[in-house]
Amino acid sequence: MKQYNIGFIGCGFAANLHAQAYKRVPGYHANLYAACSADARQTEEFVKRHGFEKACQTVEELLNDPLVDIVDIIVPPEAHIALVKQAMESGKHVVCEKPLNGYFGNGSDDKTLMYAKVSEELDDLKQFLSGRKEKLFYAENYIYAPSVVKIREMIEATGEKLLLLKGEEAHSGSHAPHAALWSMNGGGCLIRQGCHPLSAILYLKQAEAKKRCETITVTSVLCDASQVTGSLSQSERGSILSNPKDVEDWSETILTFSDGTKAIISSGDMIVGGVRNKVEAYTSNGCYEGKIAPNDAFMCYHTDASKLSGVYMTEKVETKAGWQYVFLCEEEMRGYVGELEDFLRCVDTGKEPESGFALAYDTMKVLYASYASAATNRRFFME
Repeated sequence: MKQYNIGFIGCGFAANLHAQAYKRVPGYHANLYAACSADARQTEEFVKRHGFEKACQTVEELLNDPLVDIVDIIVPPEAHIALVKQAMESGKHVVCEKPLNGYFGNGSDDKTLMYAKVSEELDDLKQFLSGRKEKLFYAENYIYAPSVVKIREMIEATGEKLLLLKGEEAHSGSHAPHAALWSMNGGGCLIRQGCHPLSAILYLKQAEAKKRCETITVTSVLCDASQVTGSLSQSERGSILSNPKDVEDWSETILTFSDGTKAIISSGDMIVGGVRNKVEAYTSNGCYEGKIAPNDAFMCYHTDASKLSGVYMTEKVETKAGWQYVFLCEEEMRGYVGELEDFLRCVDTGKEPESGFALAYDTMKVLYASYASAATNRRFFME
């Protein structure tokens, strides 16, 4: 069994998901070797919790370690591109969390300018990656979720055209203070949550195109991205965690593809009851509904949840009383294990990842086209 030493840059919530998933990857030994973050105490706790061999004081210390094979970048997106380049120039393969890049100014800035700046940076990174031996892996777990994988299998088997695709990710909001600021995330719920179902839909549409020997692109985007909780007083916010400053807490995006078919992407930071992750696909002879979360593989009911404080059920659920959809095998069902297995296989065999720069490139272009559409209240036509 081949071993690869993994170095983490970032030790927050998503890093915990990745650390758990690496331990479940079949066929390879992903050794949790080193980690670093801006918070030394957080790093020490993270290293101890997951059994890493060492904590590094700086990014440079981690990247200069010749034993590190793969660097997993799990920090706010404003730092992604610089760290990707730095890590690859150090000779490391890179796993980069979503979104790949973004515009990190003010939420009131011109959205068409944002689209242009993001596109320019993507093209620059494309040039940087050209000819490099190190691989860049885009950590989009949705396309590795078993339900999405199964949709792809059936689309390839039937060869039918996807007439309509729908995707959603929504919950009660991020607990991270930086999620409220455009300068840290490059947007609100659309870029933080909507990017997942968007990538899955683009991936499925490309699988259809390949099967049918067609070329299919996104030709236009029509989007509304707004703050719908702005009228609530602090006492009325209830269980909603988000408190946006200059970002949106709700979005709805309609994509038009070059073959005339459609897709709808929904995201929200104001939906209580746990995380809603799903992808739907419709053809002339089939309907596919991939419910990543919640799903009813295991349900439980309690009148008194006071003794369940240490029992994990699902992310962002406000109470453990009543009927609960308990998330079983979360790392597998959300696609994290399949994602990291694919990445390790790519390092081993040299194959290209299912989720790589090409998917990230298309996703980011559509996301900022969506923001440009929402700002002008008009359909935005893609280049």
